[in-house]
Order: sequence, then C-alpha cells, then structure tokens
Amino acid sequence: MTTHNSIAVHHVTRIEGHGDITAEIKDGTLEQVRFSVVEAPRFFEAFLRGHHHHEVTHMASRICGICAVSHKCAALKATEAALGVDISDQTRLLRRLAYHGEVLSSHILHIYFLAGPDFFDVPSVFPLVDQDREMVRRAMRLKNLGYDLSKVVAGRHTHPIAMVAGGFTFVHQAENLEAMKDRIAEGLNDLQDTIRTLQGIDLPDLERETEYVSLTHPDRYAFYDGEILSSDRDEPVSPDRYREVIEEYAVDYSTAKYARWNRPEYMTGALARFNNNYGQLTDGAKTAAEDLGLTHPCHKPFTNTIAQVVECVHCLEDARDLIDALVNGGIRPGREHENVKDRAGSGVGAVEAPRGILFHEYEYDEEGKCLSANMVIPTAQNLANLEADMRAYVPVIAEESKETITHRLEMLVRAYDPCISCSTHVIDLRK
Repeated sequence: MTTHNSIAVHHVTRIEGHGDITAEIKDGTLEQVRFSVVEAPRFFEAFLRGHHHHEVTHMASRICGICAVSHKCAALKATEAALGVDISDQTRLLRRLAYHGEVLSSHILHIYFLAGPDFFDVPSVFPLVDQDREMVRRAMRLKNLGYDLSKVVAGRHTHPIAMVAGGFTFVHQAENLEAMKDRIAEGLNDLQDTIRTLQGIDLPDLERETEYVSLTHPDRYAFYDGEILSSDRDEPVSPDRYREVIEEYAVDYSTAKYARWNRPEYMTGALARFNNNYGQLTDGAKTAAEDLGLTHPCHKPFTNTIAQVVECVHCLEDARDLIDALVNGGIRPGREHENVKDRAGSGVGAVEAPRGILFHEYEYDEEGKCLSANMVIPTAQNLANLEADMRAYVPVIAEESKETITHRLEMLVRAYDPCISCSTHVIDLRK
C-alpha cells in the first residue's frame, strides 16, 4: 500500500501555457494539492490604456491565438456598450457564425491533439499518425473547417481585423457563405466518426457536484450573447453587473487570479454550458450526447471533453441555419461601422469563449481613448474548481503508483482545456 507520495509536475504537457502540479500524500492522507500558473503576467489591462478604441479592439484579440474571435467579440461588445453603438441583426448573425468556427477549431484541437492521446494511451498525437492516419486527417479537416468558417466571416480566424465596432470592414458575399454548407455537411459526417471513435473510451471516474457558471439566452444556446447564469440560482444576472457576483482574488503560488461566486469555486466551459443550457442544443447535438453517454445534468469533470464534442455538433448545425438566414434575408452592404463616434463612456462585453465565460470591461474618455480595462478569463475562473476536483480525486487514487497518480492528475488538468497564457495578468509586488 502506498503511504507517501510527493508529486511534482513542472509544466504539464499538452496544454496551452505553463502550469505545475504539486501534491503531497502522507500516510495515505492528502496534505496538499495545487495547480500553479507560473507564467509571467502579460499586463494587457495596463498597456491598453491610452489607446484609441479602434486600436483597443484589435490589440485585445492578440491576447490569444486560439480564442482570438472570443476576445475580439468581448472587446467589441464592451466598446460598443461604452460608445452607445447598436449593431444590426445581420452583424449579430455574422458574429455568431464566426464564433461557431472558433469553437469548433478550438474544441477539435483539444479533443484530438491535447486530451486525445490520453484516450489512446500514447504520449502525443504523433504515434496516432501511424496507428490511425485517417483519424488524424479527420481531426485536421475539422480544425481547418473551423478556421475557414471564421475566415469567411472575419477575414481570418487568428487575430481577425475585419470585425470592428459597429460591423465589418467588407461586404460578405452570399456565394462564399453558401459554399461553406457542403463543407459543414462533410464536417458533420466527420463528427459522427468522432463520436464512434470516442464511444469506447474509458474516462477516469470522478463525480463532484459543483456550481456551473455560463451565459444563458432565452432563444438559443448562448455563445455570443446572453446573461450570466449560475446553476445555484434561478435568475440570471446582467453582464454589466459581473463585478457584483464574481469575486476575483489572488493566491501566493500563482500568477493568475482565482474566482468565486456562490461557492468557494465554480466551473465554466463546455460542461457548464451543457448543464445550464442543455434544452437549447440542436437535436443532433442532443443525439450526440446520448450516443456518447453524456447525461444531463453531469457532474463529472473528465466529461468536459465529451461535452465539447456535443458542442461541435451544435455549432455546425446552427452554423448551417445561420447561413440560410443570412442568405435568405439578403445580405446588405452595412456601413454602420462608419458612423461610430468617439465619446466618453464605459461598457462590459460578456461572451462564451471555448473554455468558458469571458468578460472585457473598458472605460473611454471623450476622445475615445481607453482610461481603464479589466478582463476576467475563463481559465482563471476555473482554477479554484480544478484544485477542488484534485482534492476530491487524489484520495480515490492515493494507493496507486506515483506514475499513475501523476498521469491521472495531468489528465484532470487537460480535461479543463486550460489556456494559461490568457489567464496570467496579476502579480503581487507588496513583499
């Protein structure tokens, strides 16, 4: 029987950024477990100050190359709220379409390339090229589809520049949008193969009921817009009140802030959205959940990756409907962005990044220059809940070998699909 183990993982592999796991087990009892973000703070909130809002929204998308559309949309929504800009229904539909492309590409990256090797007992995706080359090609097709879906709307996926306050810098062509529908059909077939591939995997068994936080919308499964919903509350909260309900705080072993609401920790991301908004998934997505054995509600954090597969199906089915709505409605030139005027004001933008709810808040002066900025990142919001899951899980596997305990904890981190570089923006110099 194992009575003592010291776990120290410096830089967990197959996640974005650098994070460390430490755990101490003595006499079969867990004494400490931590996940530490060890990257240097990036200070986006500071260096956006003094820049004009045209620059702010472009610079904000540079926070992340994976979630660039999410950060761009959060920045645009915050800026438009501050400047009193109302966007058209067409612009809103287009942004939602670009969003689906990002969610698909990000989720596929995690499902196949980051978490996937754990499912097939290999150290990385490279052995899978020899073991199942078609599976890897399928993953590449789906990821490329997500990028191209964002590209046809926003000019490009990574750090898109065609989305601006008020609208877009070019007129979208109906034939370009229509051309994506055949690829979406092919993508849905690839997702069916993905579901069949994952039906037989054996995920670690950890169940811990927690608080789930996401956006919610009365008319649709929320990604681009909605109000803040906690699974612990019946009524959602307006995004501009996020500071009243979400408390950020610092710990002395991490360069990322933590967050709490009704409980000491909460989870955000695909599983939280699935639990809070299940009824608004497309029929195909609900069928995918059933085929994958994902029941509603689900309190198993390792199934976050499975919830991502379900969301991929939803995104493609809804993207197909959005294209129909745009084309059938007739795409108008839309020069609304040319009417955006500088003024003093403040605003909040809340969206669902692939990894969870994301907030941007800006204050501008009368010349449209940024006076202050605040960003609350999904990965940072998940850190306390990840550690709570670790505390619940380690006693269950405490008698396993050190190698097994280490691998299972790494798998748990990867299940959250952290994007660590986004989350680092605080440092305590009062020492």
